[in-house]
Amino acid sequence: MKTFQQFGLVLLLALGLTACGESQQPAASLDPVAFHDGDECHVCGMVISDFPGPKGEAVTAGGVKKFCSAAEMLGWWLQPENRGRDMKLYVHDMGRSVWEHPDDSHLIDATSAYYVIGTPLKGAMGAVLASFAEEGAAQKLAAEHGGRVLRFEEIDQALLQQAAAMQYGAAHEGAMHEGAHGEHAAASMGHNEHAGH
Repeated sequence: MKTFQQFGLVLLLALGLTACGESQQPAASLDPVAFHDGDECHVCGMVISDFPGPKGEAVTAGGVKKFCSAAEMLGWWLQPENRGRDMKLYVHDMGRSVWEHPDDSHLIDATSAYYVIGTPLKGAMGAVLASFAEEGAAQKLAAEHGGRVLRFEEIDQALLQQAAAMQYGAAHEGAMHEGAHGEHAAASMGHNEHAGH
């Protein structure tokens, strides 16, 4: 019986010391981290730097997950299994970045950003969302390129899927139009060649 009590006391002391050690460890930072050449998207595995437009990242105490676009990150975050975690979401502020190479020193809280959806701007696969810290900058882009301004809480999976389908449809339609134009030009050149003979 005495051995059992001694074991219990040793166990309690060990747990107490472990708890003390944990409380003295500093909490991991949830600050944004820079993107590097060779970083791969957590969802699709593509090299993030291969695409223009704002990127996204989800930072937890355990590390960071990086995404090739703001839309890709939001699509991942909207999955129920990813929403209960203690994390900070970040996107680039395109009001202070160039589209081709977003500036990592201007990563902002994704939950307070303004998003422009439905523009012809190129980005990674799927929907293209332009993210901004200020509403005025978002409204300016929407006025110049078309599209509409949304807040974080207005974005859901259905919206992202619809935008991706529209983006794909516009790109596909453009390619078909160019193809048809090319065929027409080739036919005209062929007709002119025959006319010359």
